[in-house]
Amino acid sequence: MIDSILDRLTRLHPKVIDLSLERVARLLEALGNPQDRLPPVIHVAGTNGKGSTVATLRALFEAAGMRAHVYTSPHLVRFAERIRVAGTLPTDPELLALLEEVEAANAGNPVTFFEITTAAAFLAFARTPAEVCILETGLGGRLDATNVVERPALTIITPIAMDHESFLGGRIEAIAAEKAGIMKRGVACVVAKQGRKAAKVLDARSLELGVPLIKEGEHFFARTSPDGGLVYRGPSVEWCLPAPALAGAFQYRNAALALAAVERLSRTAPVPVFPDFPEGALGLGLRSVEWPARLQRLTKGPLVDMLPGGWELWLDGGHNPHAAEAIAQHARSWRDKPLMAVFGILSTKDVDGYLEPLAARFHSLRAVAIPGEAATLAAEDAAAAATRHFCLDARPSASVAAAIAELTASGPGPARILICGSLYLAGTVLAENG
Repeated sequence: MIDSILDRLTRLHPKVIDLSLERVARLLEALGNPQDRLPPVIHVAGTNGKGSTVATLRALFEAAGMRAHVYTSPHLVRFAERIRVAGTLPTDPELLALLEEVEAANAGNPVTFFEITTAAAFLAFARTPAEVCILETGLGGRLDATNVVERPALTIITPIAMDHESFLGGRIEAIAAEKAGIMKRGVACVVAKQGRKAAKVLDARSLELGVPLIKEGEHFFARTSPDGGLVYRGPSVEWCLPAPALAGAFQYRNAALALAAVERLSRTAPVPVFPDFPEGALGLGLRSVEWPARLQRLTKGPLVDMLPGGWELWLDGGHNPHAAEAIAQHARSWRDKPLMAVFGILSTKDVDGYLEPLAARFHSLRAVAIPGEAATLAAEDAAAAATRHFCLDARPSASVAAAIAELTASGPGPARILICGSLYLAGTVLAENG
């Protein structure tokens, strides 16, 4: 039933992506403007690290005993992953009733899939009490359907890099301008350290709107402590905390963005939104954060069962050069075992940009087509691209399972196998692996 209505909603607009606020504003008005009845909103945009930052924020608030609404995209296995209502994913009957209500209010008008599901999320959030609402933009920011919230409590912009150029523009300045579109007059914005061109755009927009910028590397800092923990220093606090549960050195930076948001909203805002936020919850939140397919180690399931003793299987859904650079940086700490890859990517992505920092680190690579994705890069072409970037043993495989079987049979072991290149591939792997 869920698949049937999702398919029906997808057909309401001929374009998968058509950035505009007019359609979603019309639909929300028909629903009574639920976006105006949300708890304090934290709105997150950026190219990389959005999902991890949102997941960390949720973990911090929930560790403090607060209920959090969370809207993210895309989903990996179940559509319900996008809409977390006061900490709980809706059941299929609840989700079906919600989508049918929004579909009826839309009355057959053109609307994109993302717009109608955003409206459904706002409707669910407006009806259920919570202390905070965390919204992740789907694409860009200025014309993203989530940007109808007129007065968030805080905005966050994660690192900006080249991605979705056909929709956001082919220059980093154009992409930064779209992301900066979530800034609201007088509302503080926590900003990750950016490249020079992106930073210039964000600075100009903040001056235009009177937005206080809270900048990584200027107003707040994070470093690794000698015992591997995280030391955060902000405008008013210094916190010595455990390491984030998410793997990767870059997760310290994502955690710092979330901590800077908590500090602003609970300590340094002109009128703190959460003045009673317990400091003791911060460590618990960092230790408990979960975000699938972001350097996630798979520890059970049929794909893991294929591995010989001592082998490891990891999964990452990053799909642009910035994400690949982060993986490559983390791979420097993986020197105890050879690193191998199962690689699949969409043909619409910067394939060479993704492989350039990463491919040469793989002892062997098996390329696969992404099941069910029309825009997948063919396995033969993906393998050829890896070879161009100095992965000397890169070949196509028929499936992820076949690729794992080939790698374990042919390479030195024990080793690590990283499945990477696409969030869609990661979702398929999570579904198949249980």
